[in-house]
Amino acid sequence: MNRITLRLAVLMTCIGLNSAGAQSVGSTYTSTAPKDCRQIGRPSELDGGTTRACPGKDGLTVLIAEDDLREIVSVGRNRRQATDEPAAKVWFGPFNSSETTIEWRAVGAKPFAIIQRWHIADNDDPDKQGRPNTKAMLVVTRLPPGPVCHVAYVDAIANPTANELARKAADDFARGFVCGKDEVKVVGTRGRAVELATMR
Repeated sequence: MNRITLRLAVLMTCIGLNSAGAQSVGSTYTSTAPKDCRQIGRPSELDGGTTRACPGKDGLTVLIAEDDLREIVSVGRNRRQATDEPAAKVWFGPFNSSETTIEWRAVGAKPFAIIQRWHIADNDDPDKQGRPNTKAMLVVTRLPPGPVCHVAYVDAIANPTANELARKAADDFARGFVCGKDEVKVVGTRGRAVELATMR
């Protein structure tokens, strides 16, 4: 094998190794609609609140619990693990609900974050019937390994490119985010939905 051929072989090997190691980041989607999930127990006799477990990506389970017109969304290897995660203990003050489509950000087949659209009730903006209009926000949540918690909020009304901002936040922050230590980031323009969600 002459010197040029040897160099070419080494170069091709390096390119092959780099391609294998540099898997692209992409999105896939799952549903948390009641028809696609398993209800846990019976609805609350007090307010009709429910809990359901939904299949996610890579063997993960998504837990959706609703109580007093407020929801939590958490993820774990099983329902019990999802219940113990920090995300299962985060409640927004105003009435709220999450949409039933979850976007999974993953490297190859390994997800590292989810993005979900939420609707936060604005009591200062009633409709004609006196019910509060809702404001939309995207929530970025980190996934195992490590704890599951909110990483970033993106106001969906104040930011025309909210989906792109949420994906970038997931890609940039989720894997290195330390739950319980790092503060949830507000990405893009801070609008009314984020203001309502972060009210204390």
